[in-house]
Amino acid sequence: MEQPPTGDGAGARVLVVDDDPTVAEIVTGYLDRAGYVVDRAGDGPDALARAAAHRPDLVVLDLMLPGMDGLEVCRRMRGQGPVPVIMLTARGDEGDRILGLEVGADDYVTKPFSPRELVLRVGSVLRRVRPVEDASGGSGVLRAAGLVADPGARRVTKGGAELALTVREFDLLAFFLAHPGRAFAREELMREVWGWDFGDLSTVTVHVRRLRGKVEDDPARPRLIRTVWGVGYRFDPATTEEG
Repeated sequence: MEQPPTGDGAGARVLVVDDDPTVAEIVTGYLDRAGYVVDRAGDGPDALARAAAHRPDLVVLDLMLPGMDGLEVCRRMRGQGPVPVIMLTARGDEGDRILGLEVGADDYVTKPFSPRELVLRVGSVLRRVRPVEDASGGSGVLRAAGLVADPGARRVTKGGAELALTVREFDLLAFFLAHPGRAFAREELMREVWGWDFGDLSTVTVHVRRLRGKVEDDPARPRLIRTVWGVGYRFDPATTEEG
């Protein structure tokens, strides 16, 4: 039997939302042993009420819930403020996974899944959310084309107005800002931004599309995040700064 990771949760609060009590109990047990404070909900309204009462640091959210599905729960939670979401989906339901990413899920795990893998994914997402100090002693702030990204505060502004980005959207934009003018394959972006050596590349495609919708003046004709046919994507701030 696989052993759960232990002791690295640092007391972060995780809300587990699943109508299958067996799944919820197993996931809760693994997260608890890893050091997380875990709350459970069996349906959408209960999840929203618990999230409002005690704001979680992360939500593990089943897509298929009775009454109010996981997509609607995710939308409503995001309406209350930013919170990382890992969505649980049925294997093979690619369309549902893409919908989950479209409404702002930061990651997903397909059922049946390894509870240990889920705990590791939770840790990965939370590490990216927590502010980090710049080891060089500098501000670490990234600037280009009217965008200003502060990795320590995990805050992005465009023309002085703050943008509402998910965890992965922020990571992707910060990576692009740190590597202007260089083309990256989707496989490279998945490895560098998500930390995965393999996975569903549509995850990258959906996040690029969502990010364009927030940083481009005209998302239908992107000038910042360019598609490089046969390769992947390139962040090209020079084209927006000319003229």
